[in-house]
Amino acid sequence: MNTATTPLRAALVLCAAATICTGLVACGRGEQAGSGGGSGDVRIAIVTRDFTNPYWAALRDGAVAEGKTQGVTVDVQAGSSETDSTGENAQISTLAGQDVSCYGVVPVNATNVITPLIPVARKKIPILNLDTQIDPNASAQAGVSYASFIGADNLSAGEQAGKALMAKMGGTGKVAILQGIAGEQNGINRQQGFEKATAGALQVVATQPADYDQVKAQTVTDAILKAHPDITGIFAANDTMGLGAAQSVRNAGLTGKISIISVDGITAALHAVKDGTLTGTISQYPYAEGQMAVQACMKLVQKKTVPARIVAPIQLIDASNADKAIASFPQPFAPFDNPVAGK
Repeated sequence: MNTATTPLRAALVLCAAATICTGLVACGRGEQAGSGGGSGDVRIAIVTRDFTNPYWAALRDGAVAEGKTQGVTVDVQAGSSETDSTGENAQISTLAGQDVSCYGVVPVNATNVITPLIPVARKKIPILNLDTQIDPNASAQAGVSYASFIGADNLSAGEQAGKALMAKMGGTGKVAILQGIAGEQNGINRQQGFEKATAGALQVVATQPADYDQVKAQTVTDAILKAHPDITGIFAANDTMGLGAAQSVRNAGLTGKISIISVDGITAALHAVKDGTLTGTISQYPYAEGQMAVQACMKLVQKKTVPARIVAPIQLIDASNADKAIASFPQPFAPFDNPVAGK
């Protein structure tokens, strides 16, 4: 009996010793982080719409890269499509039950993320509203508040796109607008900015949503070209739709005759601008936005203040600077004001 139980006892002793050692190592890391101001125990969670859109993938990459720079864990999750509010909410709900120091959320629409964020707000964990504005009134009624909004000025992006397209068209002509998701605020703001800049000069003859989807944008543009063969300009509320419109125009043999301006500055759009498929894109530098989100979270975790609104950079990319933009991608090629960088 003794010879049979000795190995078992030895194994139990070793197991207990290993457990104690593991606990001591873990405690040692915690003490070092707390006393030395380290950040190894910080975990930042970001939830966005989906990763099939290169824009959101770039935001993810910027956040993860900044996390490595800061020495913290950054967990970025997403739904399965631009309109997958259910999937996005499920990701938020899962993360809300975990030990997270700060959250960043890109909503599908103005209200979809509010309910799953309620448990986070009750824990008084900082929440950043990223890229697309969440309804402040509905949030307040649910007891959810945001430490800051980080995103580009979409009205300005639309205005810049309108001015650039108007200049390319010689100040006159008929245009079509490809909207994003119906009711989505970024697309609404971009369209409003575009129409403000082109009022009295360009005639908008068609306005249709294409859900920020390249294939759908191509189909929508095919129909627009048949209904309005005399258009000479297209404004797309994002680059994937711009690329879809460009393919439709190419298929119709109209490349060079119809100018196309879109928004986002994804790498495929930059190359399309360089080769003349797109006239231009308003780059919103999602990689930098992801970096800024992590930087802001770090300040909040350290109990420092951040501005209530942090404006991410935008820049018109056309034939004159496409090479510089490509060489610098995913980073902005021009300096910009970052109120959350540094200590």
